[in-house]
Amino acid sequence: MVKIRMARGGRKNRPVYTIVATNSRSPRDGQFLEKLGQYDPKAATAIKSVNIEGIKTWLSKGAQLSDTVRTLLKNNNIKL
Repeated sequence: MVKIRMARGGRKNRPVYTIVATNSRSPRDGQFLEKLGQYDPKAATAIKSVNIEGIKTWLSKGAQLSDTVRTLLKNNNIKL
């Protein structure tokens, strides 16, 4: 099953998350199918870039949003 979730990057005490479409059985920071956006929790604008069309495409193919990504998109008024 494909999930849209966040992969951690950045450095110690300064995380930057990448929103990715990945196989649900692969590790959090492992191989992914497509990069869909970036989230920086400590920046003024938390969501730097989001490929909304890419997310819609993956959802139409049966992918599921993780709870964290769903909440993040909802709190930033991004409609799917």
